[in-house]
Amino acid sequence: MAASWRLGCDPRLLRYLVGFPGCRSIGLVKGALGWSVSRGANWRWFHSTQWLRGDPIKILMPSLSPTMEEGNIVKWLKKEGEAVSAGDALCEIETDKAVVTLDASDDGILAKIVVEEGSKNIRLGSLIGLIVEEGEDWKHVEIPKDVGPPPPVSKPSEPRPSPEPQISIPVKKEHVPGTLRFRLSPAARNILEKHSLDASQGTATGPRGIFTKEDALRLVQLKQTGKITESRPTPAPAATPTAPSPLQTTAGPSYPRPMIPPVSTPGQPSAVGTFTEIPASNIRRVIAKRLTESKSTVPHAYATTDCDLGAVLKVRQDLVKDDIKVSVNDFIIKAAAVTLKQMPDVNVSWDGEGPKQLPFIDISVAVATDKGLLTPIIKDAAAKGIQEIADSVKALSKKARDGKLLPEEYQGGSFSISNLGMFGIDEVTAVINPPQACILAVGRFRPVLKLTEDEEGNAKLQQRQLITVTMSSDSRVVDDELATRFLKSFKANLENPIRLA
Repeated sequence: MAASWRLGCDPRLLRYLVGFPGCRSIGLVKGALGWSVSRGANWRWFHSTQWLRGDPIKILMPSLSPTMEEGNIVKWLKKEGEAVSAGDALCEIETDKAVVTLDASDDGILAKIVVEEGSKNIRLGSLIGLIVEEGEDWKHVEIPKDVGPPPPVSKPSEPRPSPEPQISIPVKKEHVPGTLRFRLSPAARNILEKHSLDASQGTATGPRGIFTKEDALRLVQLKQTGKITESRPTPAPAATPTAPSPLQTTAGPSYPRPMIPPVSTPGQPSAVGTFTEIPASNIRRVIAKRLTESKSTVPHAYATTDCDLGAVLKVRQDLVKDDIKVSVNDFIIKAAAVTLKQMPDVNVSWDGEGPKQLPFIDISVAVATDKGLLTPIIKDAAAKGIQEIADSVKALSKKARDGKLLPEEYQGGSFSISNLGMFGIDEVTAVINPPQACILAVGRFRPVLKLTEDEEGNAKLQQRQLITVTMSSDSRVVDDELATRFLKSFKANLENPIRLA
């Protein structure tokens, strides 16, 4: 294990240790010239003192996914004072995608757990533990003071605007204490100024205490009937115009606002009209952030078609007889992968500067978990068989629900599929997962009566099993015409399972 050593001693002692002649002092005596070492002193005694110290190895919060900014310590798998070997699991860290095990990179002893398990929102690069070499006094290890999360990247200084000519600030009428002020709608303000009326002479009936146009017209009617008089504001003493102070600019509004009910207290009954705050996990926060960015920055286009599953259901029944269990979703994954291989122009991504055609066909499959929607990846799906795809989906779905996905099992992907058919949903549209360009949303298969013709040309009603699929595509790289052709090919492949072999 690599460690840097600090030797705090007299130069003569250094010569003694490395075997230089000329230093044969007897006994351990502290004098004017420093320390000397006796013949009875040995290296073991010297190593046990603090003359020779090794810097502890720092365990920092790592970056376990491209979008990770902070992590949570779920559980420490080693205790302080316990021996650690390279590759041993130290702790479990919850990232923005899953719970990942952090392994030790060196041998030694876990000397100090700096961040206890259960701690949340630990910034990347923060010190979470220390490891020392075997034989060192792990109980008295010192925590470095110069360790912390890296400072944020400083933004380039913006050029200061050129000074503008000074403009005199109009003096506003000061609010007289004891006089109620209202929020005025623009129409109400215009009517009150035109008829020399004051809002305090009436009653505000608008939402949040706003004095509306109707309230102002009611005051005008009262004035015309002689029930109220014009409002003559008393002249205020002249005031010197001054620029508003920062405190004044940040002060709250002077008009009355409704009181917001207090936040509920965990473990206690909620008061009427209050709400309960639900703590958001890292995964939930990242999902919310990425979905918002996708809908606000990616131009979504949608195309929908119906697919007949009659042939797929027949093949599936034949496989069940051979004790091969596959789902309709496995056929959909295979059909999408085969179609992407036939149409590589759809197997693209947008990296912020332009489209990039991807050399691999990795299908991200949406899996619903208690912590949010995760998308484990079926890699090289076009080259896999239906049964191999089914086994991969089952294994990855279980790992996703257990929070055991590895970063390489959910990072990347070239095309996403979200199937809500098992929840009884007929039709659904999905949000694109950048930098991918497309996502296919699938509903349930349902019986539909369709008018067909027999061999003799006679019309008859026939029951078909149809599913509705909707593809959301990034219009910057997959336009409407290309998306339409993709769905046409996808439908042909799915309705003819022999093409998927």
